Amino acid sequence: MEGKNKRLAVLVGCNYPNTPNELHGCINDVLAMRDTLVKRFGFDPKSIELLTDEPGSSSPMPTGSNIKQALASMIDQAETGDVLYFHYSGHGTRFPSKKLGHPYRYEEAIVPCDFNLITDLDFRQLVNKLPKGTSLTFLSDSCYSGGLIDKEKEQIGPSSLVHENDSSLKLTSTPKTIPIKSILQHLSSLTNISTTDIGTHLLEFFGSEASSRFQLPSHHLDLLNLNQSLRPDEGILLSGCQSDETSADINPNVSGGKAYGAFSNAVQMVLKENPGQLSNREVVMKARNVLQTQGIVQHPCLYCSDENANAAFLRQHQNSDL
Repeated sequence: MEGKNKRLAVLVGCNYPNTPNELHGCINDVLAMRDTLVKRFGFDPKSIELLTDEPGSSSPMPTGSNIKQALASMIDQAETGDVLYFHYSGHGTRFPSKKLGHPYRYEEAIVPCDFNLITDLDFRQLVNKLPKGTSLTFLSDSCYSGGLIDKEKEQIGPSSLVHENDSSLKLTSTPKTIPIKSILQHLSSLTNISTTDIGTHLLEFFGSEASSRFQLPSHHLDLLNLNQSLRPDEGILLSGCQSDETSADINPNVSGGKAYGAFSNAVQMVLKENPGQLSNREVVMKARNVLQTQGIVQHPCLYCSDENANAAFLRQHQNSDL
């Protein structure tokens, strides 16, 4: 029966070409992961949906609506035992929380190419729709990505260690973040509304396609917050950094090499160096070590149930040729 389980993936790479927020390695990240999913983890290429903003590409644009539709479609197809994977490489952002009692807390979001933010609450709602026994692994190579699945249990979190950058590192890097002020400025130019409330702009411009975080009244969010106690589920988040850190986009163009996201590349290195089965915990800890060795100051984190922390990454079988 196990051989009949589906392996489905949605891969999103946003380089924001010809904009002030341009990155260089995000599309390379998801193309590399697509190869790895097929060659190592047994994914059928036809079961992998790719969304990039590569000029001239035939893939759908990674707008907020398109990304959410692709994820919803993947989950709608899922049955017990299936393995689902979502890889996002692009900008992240954070904005002040409206939850009661959290005046200094932030909510995390990814920044699709049209700035229609997809928030931690959206990812929580997707995880809640998973059939029992179906895992969704979410690898987010973006700034502030720790905590992108709201209420997911922290397994490997903020580090108290201080790592100094290696001054000999000959790499040009860009933080994969768009400050909320910049997003507000962009959206204000579209809505012509004078307010610093991000939700007002998103609802005005994107309507029903805006994040649930902004659709629900604040008192509903508070009730949601109270009712969602931490409980084991099938969401697995591998974040490129902590919720208060940035993730690096590396552009080694001085040597003619390919640009890449630091975390995506670290995971690729870990998988190449360890052909056997690795747990989700091992992937994150080994990626942390790679980044520390490279002198890149960001700390990947893991959020999932206790069981999934020690489960095999993408459920690779110990004696499998995948």
